[in-house]
Amino acid sequence: MGVEEELKDTVFLTTVERMVGLAESTVNWARKSSLWPLTFGLACCAIEMMATVSARADVSRFGAEVFRASPRQADLMIVSGRVSRKMAPAVRRIYDQMADPKWVISMGSCASTGNVFNNYAIVQGVDRIVPVDVYLPGCPPRPEALISAIIQIQEKIKKDHPLRG
Repeated sequence: MGVEEELKDTVFLTTVERMVGLAESTVNWARKSSLWPLTFGLACCAIEMMATVSARADVSRFGAEVFRASPRQADLMIVSGRVSRKMAPAVRRIYDQMADPKWVISMGSCASTGNVFNNYAIVQGVDRIVPVDVYLPGCPPRPEALISAIIQIQEKIKKDHPLRG
């Protein structure tokens, strides 16, 4: 029995690239499996957002049931409802206070486009204030649609490269 065969069972050989890949997939799995949404309901869509944590919709199956009240503890902002121009600086400030990496879901037609509120008081899309990762259409969108958007965020996280800057 040669030295190589003896070492084969006791020594683990790999490359740096494979170790980085393993670390990235582990970090991404942890991030996608424990999203902490920020409680940020602005209008009627917030009722549907609240319904996602009910027993009927059960968003906890996807690891996103821990809604946080502090932006420093959240990594997913769900902007649900229309954003007034007065509220826009607060939305941006709260987004800036969230730790990186962070993601944003624009929930409902009002948050995404302003919907029927095409006037001076309402921002015509929250993407003018913060970068949006997933747009969720509807007036108001159902809890199942929000769960679908959360799954889309999780797929985006899964493909991300957290260790490559």
